[in-house]
Amino acid sequence: MSEANAEKEPITFVDNRKIDPETGEIREPAADNGAAAGPAPESGNGAELDNGLDAQTLADTISGELAERTADLQRLTAEYANYRRRVERDRKTAIDTAKASVVTELLGVLDDLDRARAHGDLESGPLRSVADKLAVALQKQGLEEFGSEGESFDPTLHEAVQHEGSGHDPVIGIVMRKGYRFGDRVLRHALVGVTDGVADLTEAGEAETADRVTEEASDVDAGANDN
Repeated sequence: MSEANAEKEPITFVDNRKIDPETGEIREPAADNGAAAGPAPESGNGAELDNGLDAQTLADTISGELAERTADLQRLTAEYANYRRRVERDRKTAIDTAKASVVTELLGVLDDLDRARAHGDLESGPLRSVADKLAVALQKQGLEEFGSEGESFDPTLHEAVQHEGSGHDPVIGIVMRKGYRFGDRVLRHALVGVTDGVADLTEAGEAETADRVTEEASDVDAGANDN
């Protein structure tokens, strides 16, 4: 069996002799091996260079896409913030409009309570408690009244139905109907009578006094001339 296997398996020999026995010349295996192995490092450097360029290109692409997605996210965040502010502003405006509408319907009731208070009907009793609670509740909602005697006349808030004096420094002399505002919104102008301010009255009094003194002096001079 061993001889049969030996015949089937070829026997190879590696000739490592440096001198060719047939020609007698010196063999140069190193030159052949070096020539065959020479291009290998060059091919390896090229592959590494290509891999480096591909990695840099991929990194640049990823960085560009990341910057673009970041800009889109920032833009969406800003749009959402603006949307929330707009919705909140519209909601507050709607609530204030509804409150102002309800309060406007109650101004007639406040006028009746003011007339009852002026006649002394709210000095005591359960009606006074109801009136006070209603006034406090409306004030908490933002209702403010304006228009009282002595205030400076403001045409944007007051409606003058009568006027006395020169009008140089007009002030409110009498209040016929109170005005009301809800926040920055004027619900109703105040009906008032306008008169001159303290400065105008003082100037008018001084002018009248000067005229009287001048007239008296003229009468004295006229009497002296007659004598």
